[in-house]
Amino acid sequence: MARTVVIGAGMGAMAAAARLAVAGHRVAVYERARTHGGAVRRLERDGFGFDTGPGLLYLPAVWRDLFVKTGREPLEECVALTEVDPAVRHVFADGTSVRLPGGSRAGTVDALDAALGAGTGGRWSELLGRGRRTWETTRRPLLEEPLTGAGDRAGLGADPYPARRRGLLRRRAPFLSEVARAELCDPRLVALLESHALARGLDPRRTPASAVVLPYLEQTFGTWYVGGGMRALADAVYERCLARGVEFRFGSAVSRVTVEGGRAAGVELADGTRVAADTVVCGVDPRPMYGGRAGAADGGPGYATGRLTVLLALRGARPEGTAHRTVVHTGGPGGTTRTVTVLRPGDPALVPDSEHESAVLSVTVPPHRAGAAGAGAGDGGTVDWTAPGAAERAADEALAAADAAGLGLGGRLLWREVRTPADTERETGAPGGAVPAPALAGADGAFLRAANSTGTAGLYRVGGSAHPGGGLAHAGMSGALAAGLIVEGDDWRGSR
Repeated sequence: MARTVVIGAGMGAMAAAARLAVAGHRVAVYERARTHGGAVRRLERDGFGFDTGPGLLYLPAVWRDLFVKTGREPLEECVALTEVDPAVRHVFADGTSVRLPGGSRAGTVDALDAALGAGTGGRWSELLGRGRRTWETTRRPLLEEPLTGAGDRAGLGADPYPARRRGLLRRRAPFLSEVARAELCDPRLVALLESHALARGLDPRRTPASAVVLPYLEQTFGTWYVGGGMRALADAVYERCLARGVEFRFGSAVSRVTVEGGRAAGVELADGTRVAADTVVCGVDPRPMYGGRAGAADGGPGYATGRLTVLLALRGARPEGTAHRTVVHTGGPGGTTRTVTVLRPGDPALVPDSEHESAVLSVTVPPHRAGAAGAGAGDGGTVDWTAPGAAERAADEALAAADAAGLGLGGRLLWREVRTPADTERETGAPGGAVPAPALAGADGAFLRAANSTGTAGLYRVGGSAHPGGGLAHAGMSGALAAGLIVEGDDWRGSR
């Protein structure tokens, strides 16, 4: 029986662990923290509950596949999974708003035409049609096949987005912001498209046009909520690992991977203990372990952003008709937009009684660096989020933006807690508390992540810092890809 050590108990790492255990490996997971789930955490206080990481699920088929492949009970028997409808409400800087239905292209066209004017829905639909063609081109190499080397990276370097030609020559593929302005015309539609990149920590001015797959995926496959919060999904994956015989060692930080004869031979823990293994799966950002820097191969230009979340305990019942997710668009420097995402799930499991409501505000912000003076997220800067007043000022701005959009949260506030990239770094070990974005084709491969296989035999990568990048669905796929390489061999090219 092969011995496998998994570093970290994040979602991608647990996905790999469960699959490997089913394949007959003896799997042990070593996690520096005292719990599983990585950034998928829950805060409880005074009868309120909050997701402190992602609050919604996209591409649930990834996790359905994991549960089918690792046990008898399907995902829906382990968690309460509900499609969110309407999928989202957008409130734009000029005060107009629109509710977009879940999973209905025709409904989205009608909603946009009614809210923003005739023709806007058609332009959005045409754009997502090009997003569909981009998805069809990139789905397999970006999600269903492992990224193993330079050849794969080169093949994904060209942007597959079928942009309409302007003039006789095009010197380079367009950025997402350029596509938005050229093809959508209405500034509110531009903001709508750019918000999908901003929510994932991507700057639309520097992001390849292939990112148009992000709204396409949301509209096509829906937005889903896990009853009791996303932590319930992490708990279910953890329980599935335990049922398959995976062992967990919490409070056990790994300091380095040991290598003998050019092959991974196990790990060394922070206390000096050595653990032998035939295979090592690295489910954490490897840069602290190896002293490396982020670059195209391990993060790229879309990597170094964090997330500020403001957890609100509110008096009064959730108003009838409140959207589960509201995206508030505000003006930013240089004509850019910024967004505040407000999640109001209305889940009875997250409040002490029916006369209270919980809400979570989230904003993409610069990562943490102790002693930093601070800079804008779009400028690639950092902020010392532990500096006096830094977190509270940012939280005040986010709450003010939500209230300016008519959400009326501030007047109902009982208390709030603010979570910054410094908290993420402390809890998960992610450098700067960075939240990795999903991999994208184009930009000469700059938005790809580190390959699942490494230059060291027997050592593999999973999680947000590995292919295919950040997000719950992508993390789950990274676990499937790494497990496939380990079980089937390094020449495996994905399930057919």
